[in-house]
Amino acid sequence: MPKLKYFLLAGLFFLLLALLFTYPLVLDFKESIVGGTQGDGIYFVWLVRWYQGFFTGENAHIFFNSQMNYPQGWNLSTTDTSLAALLPSLPFSLLLGPVAGFNVGMWLSFVFSGLTMYVWVYKHTRSPAASLLAGTIFAFYPNRIAHYTAGHLNLSATAWFPLYFMGLYEVLRARKRFNWPWMLLCALSLGLIAFTSMYYLLFTLLMTVVFVGGFVLFELRGRLLAYLKQPATWLRAALTALFSAPFLYMALRPFLSLAGQGGLADRSVDYMNEYAAELTDFLAPASNHFLWGGWISEIVDRSQWIEGSLYVGAVTLVLLALAFVWKRDLDNKPLLYISGLVMLAALIVAMGPHLHWDRELVLIKGERVPLPGLLLYNYVPFFAKMRAIMRMGLFTLLFAAFAAGLGADLLLRRIRPQWRTWGTVALLALTLFDFYPGASVGQVKRVDARPVDYWLAEQVGDGAVVQLPFSRSTDQEQVFYALTHQKPFTGGFFNANQTAQFHYLAPILERFPDQHSVETLREYQVEYIVIDPADYPDFAALQHALTALGLVPLGEQGGLWVYTFSD
Repeated sequence: MPKLKYFLLAGLFFLLLALLFTYPLVLDFKESIVGGTQGDGIYFVWLVRWYQGFFTGENAHIFFNSQMNYPQGWNLSTTDTSLAALLPSLPFSLLLGPVAGFNVGMWLSFVFSGLTMYVWVYKHTRSPAASLLAGTIFAFYPNRIAHYTAGHLNLSATAWFPLYFMGLYEVLRARKRFNWPWMLLCALSLGLIAFTSMYYLLFTLLMTVVFVGGFVLFELRGRLLAYLKQPATWLRAALTALFSAPFLYMALRPFLSLAGQGGLADRSVDYMNEYAAELTDFLAPASNHFLWGGWISEIVDRSQWIEGSLYVGAVTLVLLALAFVWKRDLDNKPLLYISGLVMLAALIVAMGPHLHWDRELVLIKGERVPLPGLLLYNYVPFFAKMRAIMRMGLFTLLFAAFAAGLGADLLLRRIRPQWRTWGTVALLALTLFDFYPGASVGQVKRVDARPVDYWLAEQVGDGAVVQLPFSRSTDQEQVFYALTHQKPFTGGFFNANQTAQFHYLAPILERFPDQHSVETLREYQVEYIVIDPADYPDFAALQHALTALGLVPLGEQGGLWVYTFSD
């Protein structure tokens, strides 16, 4: 382990960088989030508050909300439950509110990701400078900045990956019968990954197969049979799997239940191709770079810039290359080769079922060019349920940062001792210049409930609320507004997978106002019908139709009208 003072200084360094990279959020972090109510962050603000309520005894179930998708209720596994990602937010939410909790949790995701990479590289280099550089690369990749901009707290929680693969490697190469600390670290980290994102869990398991294959190929070489004949080999693997089993069971149970009910939809190959990466995503600088981002966007298609911001970085590539050039000086050459294999495998899988260039399918004689991702789509369970296959690119970035740390150590060893500090500063400065997106002025916006939500909170009726047109009921901000009005709500955040109730109601309520839709609202215990006149070109005609159908206005609040049943 690194010296405590270096570790704490590294954590402070990463925190200061997180505040800089997200500036000016720090100036109003208790009331504002990046993207305001239009980004996914607003959903995670609600989710922070939901988990807070569970741990304080307000909510009976952790992954099921009976007040959303009312009256059927809402299994939160229709999207990532992300419990491990949000746990660091909860103390701050309890003290300062869920908006502050979300923001602090996002900052901590940068810090923890940097620190775990720091520990991993330090274990193999004993170099605080190389470890700090690798941690900076991993924590502030444009990919992480893009997910921060989109409000994806779940996908920003990447701290578990360095710990998992560090533990996995030590379990594989242990010379003792039991290597308890590493076995426990490997199992616990895998459990935390499972509680962060199902994407991350499935992709981690796939890359584990590649990692183990690389271990056999580069570490064992001709010793495979002898290795497999050792009972300790199988015992360590079995115990590590056993330790991880309770975490995996608890994390997977709601998803498997939902999948068994048909609540997790398969994606088509064409759909997956839309969210597939291409080589330029890894090599072209991010489109949100403060200096040349606009120019990059003009020459490279950045229509999928959030998921497609997979830029490895110029400094990272140079240091990675130096690690392979000077590999003879490494204390653990096989691990570098394993890292290279995982990098390449993740890059290829991230490119999806078929080859792309500039967001267009590459055709040879009119036929698509298949990639290994097509085999995974056809034969690996649950792979077809993954929407954004680009996210596999995270593992390329993970191992690139680790290998860059090894390369940085080899480079700094060749610099005279009196110049090493300046060499480290130069490498850090170049990395940060390469990644820095610029201040997010105009993107950080205050979030608050609407006047109608405060009004609804004062009403004594316990009937449900619906926002019409019904398509508006699946917006993330509608879930956030429920924190204020505290009424049952017919909708929810159904971006990834729609519920059975939603599929039933949507075609009926799309015809609102007619007799069937009004009767259905009554049947589903709706008491408050919230309507935005801006969504209806002829609002006067709509009001006349509502009156004819037996609905009466309760008033107008902040530009929104609320109707209810006359009896």
